[in-house]
Amino acid sequence: MSKNQPSPPTILVVDDERAHRLMLAAHLEDAGYRVLEAGDGERALALAEKEPVDLALMDVVMPRLDGLAALPRLKALLPEAPILMMTAYGSIESAVAALKAGAEDYLPKPLDVEEVLIKVARHLDKASLARRVRDQAERLGERFDFSALIGLSPPMLRLKDTLALVAPSEATVLVTGESGTGKEVVAQILHQNSRRKDGPLVKVNCAALPETLLESELFGHEKGAFTGAVARREGRLKAADHGSLFLDEIGELSPATQAKLLRALQEGEYTPLGSNRAQHADVRVIAATNRDLAGAVKDGSFREDLYYRLNVVNLEMPPLRGRGEDVVSLAEYFLARFNAKNQRALRGFSPAARARLAAYAWPGNVRELINAVERAVIMAPGPLIESADLPLALQEPGVGDGETCLRAGMSLMEAERLLIEQTLAATQGNRTQAAALLGITRKTLQNKIKEYGLPPAGAAEREE
Repeated sequence: MSKNQPSPPTILVVDDERAHRLMLAAHLEDAGYRVLEAGDGERALALAEKEPVDLALMDVVMPRLDGLAALPRLKALLPEAPILMMTAYGSIESAVAALKAGAEDYLPKPLDVEEVLIKVARHLDKASLARRVRDQAERLGERFDFSALIGLSPPMLRLKDTLALVAPSEATVLVTGESGTGKEVVAQILHQNSRRKDGPLVKVNCAALPETLLESELFGHEKGAFTGAVARREGRLKAADHGSLFLDEIGELSPATQAKLLRALQEGEYTPLGSNRAQHADVRVIAATNRDLAGAVKDGSFREDLYYRLNVVNLEMPPLRGRGEDVVSLAEYFLARFNAKNQRALRGFSPAARARLAAYAWPGNVRELINAVERAVIMAPGPLIESADLPLALQEPGVGDGETCLRAGMSLMEAERLLIEQTLAATQGNRTQAAALLGITRKTLQNKIKEYGLPPAGAAEREE
């Protein structure tokens, strides 16, 4: 191996059945991995202390130290390495316990070798991309917690880069994008990574209250300021003093409230309803909207001066349909959450279900995906979530548009070609990820691309 050629990932295989261990090691080595072997948990821990390990495949039932007992200790030694558990028993209890203890996934015996190779490649890829995100943040001199903002597609990596630059500043931020894309999560990250993190983050939904009540909510009121004002009340601006104020659905503010907010932003002071005395508040404002505020300025429904005061930095949230390679990763993350919540042990999504997830347009964005996964976890008989377990919107013909959707009357070859094209488009040409979504090996996918005469060059050959 040349000095410039990277060494292959190292897989630790832990299994007390020697024949099974050797078979698995042979397949992994044929796939290009370096393999370490251990016959029990104690030997696995000893190897992990001395050798670099990128991923571990560990049996549950073993002598001396079994997999569940070894898991937390192995996770402590290999904090960045995914650990996949193997079990011949398929018990829900052990699978749930393994996931709660830090396992990334589990595989039932007898193993499907192709499924093992697909999951190994997928988890190694996710771990590599996670390291890239961490390295980007460290290069900027900050350690940001992006755990709530899941996604490693190019649009999300660019967003995280921008967040790392903007969060420590005092700049007012306008977060735009469709409903359900995670604007409130971004506001939380901006606050947590600012110099105001020890102060409060106060949230106001500007669309949830009528004008008079919204003004009172923001600026406070004196006793008797309006019918029902039986006592003096501090507003959210005061509550956010020395912290951050998140104004969601900012485009719904009335003209009068817009004027008062502009004064508070420009001068740092405001007047409560029913009072003639100005008060001061030191706040950083983070605003969010799914409306076209620039268009609202043109039609006169939103003040131009307030728009420019809010739009010092604009963060555009990408819609889920533009984050193809994130969809299945997000679905698997929510699957683990709802597995634990509902005491289920679903192993993942079938190839057909993954293809449906990747091809669907997701008009409701991440919020719709969360609901779809929670429903599937409740409804699926197991062990995998099938396409039939997904909401009807994902099952009906017309996943795409016009000639690009699966429809009755298509030949199997036409449907297969279309599914491959859509999955390559959803993964932005990444063949390794497309093969994982389709539940086939990368070599099989390459053969299918050649068979159907799909473009052999350009984006379709992207490897990362």
